[in-house]
Amino acid sequence: MQLSEIIEGVELVSRTGDQDPRIGKIIFDSRQVEQGDLFVAIKGLKADGHQFIDRALQSGAAAVVYQEQGQEFVSDVPLLQVSDSRKALAQMAAAFYGHPSRELSLVGVTGTNGKTTIATLLHQMHVLMGFRAGLLSTIQVLIGEETYPATHTTPDPLQINALLRMMVDQGCEYCFMEVSSHAIDQERIAALEFNGGIFTNLTRDHLDYHKDFGEYLTVKKRFFDHLPETAFALVNQNDKNGKVMLQNCRAEHHTYSLQFLGDFRGKIKEMHLEGSSMEIDGHEVWVKLPGRFNAENLLCAYGASVLLGHNSHEVLAALSELNPVAGRFETFRSGNGTTAIVDYAHTPDALQNVLGTIREVNVAGGEIITVVGAGGNRDRGKRPLMARIVAESSHKVILTSDNPRDEDPESILDDMIQGIPKGLLDRTMRIVSREEAIRTACIIAGNKDIILVAGKGHEKTQEIQGEKRSFDDMEILKQHLKG
Repeated sequence: MQLSEIIEGVELVSRTGDQDPRIGKIIFDSRQVEQGDLFVAIKGLKADGHQFIDRALQSGAAAVVYQEQGQEFVSDVPLLQVSDSRKALAQMAAAFYGHPSRELSLVGVTGTNGKTTIATLLHQMHVLMGFRAGLLSTIQVLIGEETYPATHTTPDPLQINALLRMMVDQGCEYCFMEVSSHAIDQERIAALEFNGGIFTNLTRDHLDYHKDFGEYLTVKKRFFDHLPETAFALVNQNDKNGKVMLQNCRAEHHTYSLQFLGDFRGKIKEMHLEGSSMEIDGHEVWVKLPGRFNAENLLCAYGASVLLGHNSHEVLAALSELNPVAGRFETFRSGNGTTAIVDYAHTPDALQNVLGTIREVNVAGGEIITVVGAGGNRDRGKRPLMARIVAESSHKVILTSDNPRDEDPESILDDMIQGIPKGLLDRTMRIVSREEAIRTACIIAGNKDIILVAGKGHEKTQEIQGEKRSFDDMEILKQHLKG
């Protein structure tokens, strides 16, 4: 593709050189530049691409896009300055891959909790209804029947557009994708044309990245501010921040709620560990996912599917066939009757929801044993909050490592232990090794007890001092729950 085609629509601050070279690839990592590539210099959190423009030119870059003022280079290739190189990258990526988001129905799901579940349920539902669909989620990327590993909740703009192009080329009519606050802030989704946007909820998370909760909220709102008039905006009316998302949003406004009068209304009739009986818009349906938070997720998936134009009765029929999402309230029952649950809950609100559900379905009256940690190099302020919630909602607590990353695991547990009331310390253990913590929970659990292992969910590795080691919570549980 010619440079002129790629930069069409990109607002330039300045340009040197009027050549129109043919571009092989768009690259924003100078180490990957080859002859004929377009290099985009981006200032990242750890490195600044502007420092490597010379390297990119030496490697044969056919053109360079940059943002920072004061860049001086002796080169005979086009040098294009833009006001925001991240946004320009997203615009050029969309153009390079032929604007694939225009050729399918693209729905983005954002919020603190529930993104993965809702996006996955929507994908499952559309496949059950006979459509080819794509999924971009924390757990995996699905294109038709093909599965690809996921590297980020929301990939970079080049990956997104490349994957969307693959979906279109393979006949997908729909794509459901998670939209993280990082992706919104870093313009990864700029130039994508959404048919719908979904807001789940907003609670404390990612405050290691965002300055405060107010900034976190503002960033999320930007997604809805940019939805077109032709799209729908579906928000959770149970969260007061849903109204904020709809302010100045040009898309068609819709709400869903288990508690209030919304456009899509639901009610839980019965709740069991194996699933729930729900009433949705006056119709009763049995679903395989337990818990109030899952009832909200299912109601949202129902509403979004109806807004995409599907028959409500067909949607309800598909709803009853949906399966739980990997690592989201994923259960296993041992031969002796002990129940184990693996869940991705890694925020105070998510832990509250999961433990609340466990208490509601714990009809046998067994003890709740929770194994939980907190991620390293992330928001320290939520650690004591998480520990307090777990201690107040469990009979026994084992504090352990999550993904400590570059932090000392002991210091993370020091932060967590501060949140546990003194009167509850006697029910709390501290075991740094996650495998040993899970093994201990299995040893002390009785045949009516429920073990919750929270924080990592679907993840198959544990990150310690920059090294990702093989680790699977559910596999460890199955190894140690005998009988």
